[in-house]
Amino acid sequence: MTAFPDITPDIRARAPALRGRLIANQPLSDLTWFRVGGPAQALFTPADAEDLGLLLAALDPEVPVTVIGLGSNLIVRDGGVPGVVVRLGGKAFGTVAIDGETLRVGTAVPDMRLAKVAAEAGLDGLAFFRGIPGSVGGALRMNAGAHGGETTDVLVEAHGVDRRGEARRFGHVEMGFAYRHSSAPDDVIFTSAVFRGRPGERAAIEAEMERVTAAREAAQPIRERTGGSTFKNPPGAKAWQLVDAAGCRGLTVGGAQVSPMHCNFLINRDNASAADIEGLGEEVRRRVRETSGVELHWEIKRIGLAADAANG
Repeated sequence: MTAFPDITPDIRARAPALRGRLIANQPLSDLTWFRVGGPAQALFTPADAEDLGLLLAALDPEVPVTVIGLGSNLIVRDGGVPGVVVRLGGKAFGTVAIDGETLRVGTAVPDMRLAKVAAEAGLDGLAFFRGIPGSVGGALRMNAGAHGGETTDVLVEAHGVDRRGEARRFGHVEMGFAYRHSSAPDDVIFTSAVFRGRPGERAAIEAEMERVTAAREAAQPIRERTGGSTFKNPPGAKAWQLVDAAGCRGLTVGGAQVSPMHCNFLINRDNASAADIEGLGEEVRRRVRETSGVELHWEIKRIGLAADAANG
């Protein structure tokens, strides 16, 4: 594995009061569900939102910043990620506080846990989060949804820190939600969000969550090394049906495979590289374009450098 130049001493010199963990050339493969990819040039886990702001304010503007969550909907390319990779975690970003019908949630909270806490409090409307294998931060960025619900349906406001290190607040309208998309500025790292549920019966909510879980387990390869839904559904169509019609179910490239169980999922079947997985996705896109004329768009986020780019 090719290492990046160590930029952590310069970062420490610029921000000596940093309290979070800063590591040079930290492998990222273990932080993604696909279990592939190269290192972060510098991986930073902030102590809290103030610590995150301190780093961003001090960082050289030329140094790229990338944020990752649970790594469920992510391909890290084999050459790794230049600059600083921010990963939120711990108590500062991992708590849920309930006040009446509202929930203030850290963005490192898994979506499934948000659904569980809401159900235990008798708050309806958030059970769909049980079917999303990501974190709240990712849900905000891509308006994540499942089983008839979307983040936009329950969000009140979101809070984050921008590249200048300044705290930002976004009301629901300012998030600019669309299908699997938010129009919030790309340089904002979300740190918390406020959601609103509605009073409901805990037993009924938990029954709905069980239904979501059963449907997911029956239809998706959740026990494989996968990244969730690969492509966005085109208007008026289902991505998996187009992939299937293009003859791609079970298709392989290197160690990567289109899931025979659900062909909008790619799986790391046999020690695939990130290039195998991304290459398979691009081959699927090509075949769908040829057979149906539809251009599929990636839902999975892809970050970093190809191996040859990193070595060049």
